[in-house]
Amino acid sequence: MEANRNGKCSCGLHTSKAAHDTAVEAHLTATLETAIVRAVLPDAASRRAFLAAVGMGTTLAAISEIFSIAKAAELALSAPGAIEKKQLKIGFIPITCATPIIMAEPLGFYRKHGLEAEVIKTAGWAVIRDKALNKEYDAAHMLSPMPLAITLGAGAAPQPWTMPAIENINGQAITLSLKHKDKRDPTQWKGLKFAVPFDYSMHNYLLRYYVAEAGLDPDTDIQIRSVPPPEMVANLRADNIDGFLGPDPFNQRAVFDGVGFIHILSKEIWDGHPCCAFAASRAFATDLPNTFHALLKAIVDATAYASKPENRKTIAEAIAPANYLNQPVTVVEQVLTGTYADGLGNIQKVPDRIDFAPYPWQSMAVWILTQMKRWGQVNGDIDYRTVAEQVFLATDAAKIMREMGLAVPETSYRTVQVMGKAFDPAQPQAYLDSFAIKRS
Repeated sequence: MEANRNGKCSCGLHTSKAAHDTAVEAHLTATLETAIVRAVLPDAASRRAFLAAVGMGTTLAAISEIFSIAKAAELALSAPGAIEKKQLKIGFIPITCATPIIMAEPLGFYRKHGLEAEVIKTAGWAVIRDKALNKEYDAAHMLSPMPLAITLGAGAAPQPWTMPAIENINGQAITLSLKHKDKRDPTQWKGLKFAVPFDYSMHNYLLRYYVAEAGLDPDTDIQIRSVPPPEMVANLRADNIDGFLGPDPFNQRAVFDGVGFIHILSKEIWDGHPCCAFAASRAFATDLPNTFHALLKAIVDATAYASKPENRKTIAEAIAPANYLNQPVTVVEQVLTGTYADGLGNIQKVPDRIDFAPYPWQSMAVWILTQMKRWGQVNGDIDYRTVAEQVFLATDAAKIMREMGLAVPETSYRTVQVMGKAFDPAQPQAYLDSFAIKRS
């Protein structure tokens, strides 16, 4: 419930949303206390006589000796109610990063949590964004930087957006045309043309980071263009691009089709980096809280299932068909299992080539914001921590994970290494200032 224009809550009885929530909690607690007393003293006449003799406070204190009223109230307040909207439309791009969102339909995770969700294959990230903004989709598979960009108004009018779960970590690669087998050193890439799936993507930021560390300016020494992932292999084959930093299965499909080789996995740039995410508008989360809770629980449940290596072949068979990834099962299996041909005559075994971990580290959001600022996508001062915590809903994810018995980090911020350089989320401006090649 949001505050109205006069500063009051929507019901008009309280001066703020916080006051409204406090009143609701007090009312629920009082109702619960009355119900417990009636259950312990079911006879109305005896109950009235007892309360008249000792008082409500003493009665509740005595009951609390053997039954925690406070705990009961906490459970009642946190318990989800009826799902407001069961039939949902969720957009996705056909890439393995969307594995939990996609597989939750054929493997029954949405149904398990009381939802009738339809996952809808979508052509590209701009289309995903626009359909989500226009409320054609209830929720969507998005690149992890997209909810931050939408919230800040980068690339579109600003709207409050949320990202309560990461879909995958790692799971990308730099793939080069076979004609560039002799150009394994990025200092040799001056003048080459590369594709990334979207301007606001980890792919764009990681490619820029990688070439800048080699001394190349990504805006003047190479060309970077946005290409929808399903079109990347065709563009590589047609010689429209020299390579791409893209999502799977298209790195592996380039190898499968004999037009490219995997130069480097993205995990070699930043091991454990976020890639794609489950995202929804702030309005969806607040207006349909029980639906949001059920949907997030289904996504976290599916992500936990996908994180187990023994389930990867089953998942590959489920998501390979035409209505989902439209790829040979062999290609999807090689990505998900991490045993794959690299296009250079080798078989690689990298079990965590892609992994699935739902917790939305807010330090990840801060890193993304530094790169948006570095490359001139956002201007002016940024309150990094505030934006990170408004968009990356670590508290919501942690609550669901605890309900499911999953391990939850003690903090939502951590220091990481990107190409051997430490990133401290408490010092974002110092990190930004440390780069020799940047726009701002």
